[in-house]
Amino acid sequence: MVLVGPPGAGKSSIGRRLARALSLTLVDSDHIIEQSQQKSCGQVFTELGEPAFRALEEEAVATALKSGGVVSLGGGAVLSAATRAQLLNHTVVWIDVSAEEGFRRTRNEDSRPVLQAEDPRAHYRRLLESREDYYREVSDYRVRSDEKTPPGLVAEILGFLETI
Repeated sequence: MVLVGPPGAGKSSIGRRLARALSLTLVDSDHIIEQSQQKSCGQVFTELGEPAFRALEEEAVATALKSGGVVSLGGGAVLSAATRAQLLNHTVVWIDVSAEEGFRRTRNEDSRPVLQAEDPRAHYRRLLESREDYYREVSDYRVRSDEKTPPGLVAEILGFLETI
């Protein structure tokens, strides 16, 4: 089970609850990067730049996918063709969020350099638009997190898992 989606969609919090419900571990590709680099993903992204960060992220995703647990990917992981190819043999759930809600959830965070812009609201909307086709391409199921509680989202995902 792999969770993808934009920043602020709720992948980490849903992932923790889902892993607990399934009696599995949660493996977060961002945490793998942070552990290997001994600094936050935001710092790594800023220091390396996006192309080098994405290459490092591909390796972290490959490691995470070998875990056998619930895997949460960073919001931009799907930008990599190699990562999208790795996801072909996994059940992928796209946790989606509207631009307005995603912006609301992330607007006060300074730990995500990919979201830094003069007009953060418009930037978040463009980020969603640029990634939507990739999320759609890799996902087997899509849930919208805007108006649902984490337990409700987990129940919906568990319901989907029962159908496969």
